[in-house]
Amino acid sequence: MAERPKRRRLAKSGSPSSKEAVQNVFPEDPSAPATAEDRLRWKGFCEIESDPAFFNVMLRDFGVRAVRVQEVVSLEPDMLACLPRPVYGLIFLFRWREEDTNKQEPSCPEGVWFANQTVNNACASVALLNIVNNIPDLDLGEHLQQFKSFTADFTPALRGDAIGNFEFVKSIHNSFARKMDMLNADLQLKNEATSRKKSKAKTSDDEEAGFHFIAFVPVGQKVWKLDGLQRQPEDLGAITSDDWVTQAAPELESRMAQYEEGQIEFSIMALVKEPLTGLIAALAENVKSVNALSARLNQVNSDCTVSVASPTGCNGHMNHDTTLEPSEQFELSEEAVDQAELSPVIKEQLESDNVQELMAARQELITAQAGLRASIRDEATVIRTDNERAESRRNDKGLLAQGLLRVLERAGKIKHVLESNDDY
Repeated sequence: MAERPKRRRLAKSGSPSSKEAVQNVFPEDPSAPATAEDRLRWKGFCEIESDPAFFNVMLRDFGVRAVRVQEVVSLEPDMLACLPRPVYGLIFLFRWREEDTNKQEPSCPEGVWFANQTVNNACASVALLNIVNNIPDLDLGEHLQQFKSFTADFTPALRGDAIGNFEFVKSIHNSFARKMDMLNADLQLKNEATSRKKSKAKTSDDEEAGFHFIAFVPVGQKVWKLDGLQRQPEDLGAITSDDWVTQAAPELESRMAQYEEGQIEFSIMALVKEPLTGLIAALAENVKSVNALSARLNQVNSDCTVSVASPTGCNGHMNHDTTLEPSEQFELSEEAVDQAELSPVIKEQLESDNVQELMAARQELITAQAGLRASIRDEATVIRTDNERAESRRNDKGLLAQGLLRVLERAGKIKHVLESNDDY
């Protein structure tokens, strides 16, 4: 049997060791913050923290709709039950180490979309793609849908190479790259190459291992572990209940148990159905139902004057903030209202000639709508907060940090540190 090729380890964060190395990467001005052009020219992938906000913004920029990422704070059953359903996948961040290859499938099973990670630091994007490409009928957006179709017959390794060369994904991933992130990644690759030339000796797993994202997904009535640094998917068993997440939990717990008490070197996130899409659809149905009941009240009582323009009539009233038409504030389009289906209950109520019954049914909808509007506002706040966090992360504050260091240097606060470092 041929010797198994050595799998490339994840790069660890490092520090530039010389001015020459820095100037070779960014000869124009190594100290300036990264520009959009810098990120586009750069050949690598940056490290991304385990923050749901960053993953959500990446998904939206990819064009994926109706899903979101949120943190899993505990694997206790009552906490897992609080996750929005359905749960499409789990993303686990941990300090990677090679596992028993006998647990992996001999080849990628039919129906499972799985890509290897062939580029350092690309594991965040690889984990996301290994989940969303296995969700049936998900709106992936134009670019990812074309990519999924294009790579349908690829091996996991070729899919990984395709991700590394996919400028659309790479540019969104690297929108989080700061100048120091790029310098560190490039310098680490240089140091690894130099080290391999000087010595063939192996270092310990603890020295080499870096943090790594992997995915857990339900596909084809089985739970799969999709680790881009493993050659093939790992079958965790048939789904035996309505909640596949509880079957993946023991695998996560066994990994977490390897850490000493007090060490937090892992995190878990869940990819779930985004509530906003369903809330807007529910609001569209609500608006159409309220207007239909108002129209019916006009028919059965000539003295009843209820219209979209007027919230009063039929000895009752609507709240003045009740939404009766398309609303930009709630992302409610005219098309969504027109295409909304009335429920069988509403259709039955529209057959009634009883004004009081119609008024009560309409009031119930108005009360429910207040809750829908509040929920939509809450979700919009979550999205806005995610965008603000992502924008802050994307803002390269290197120049500000450099200015602060210069102030400290002039004050003599860090002179002894610089003098003790031969690299400066």
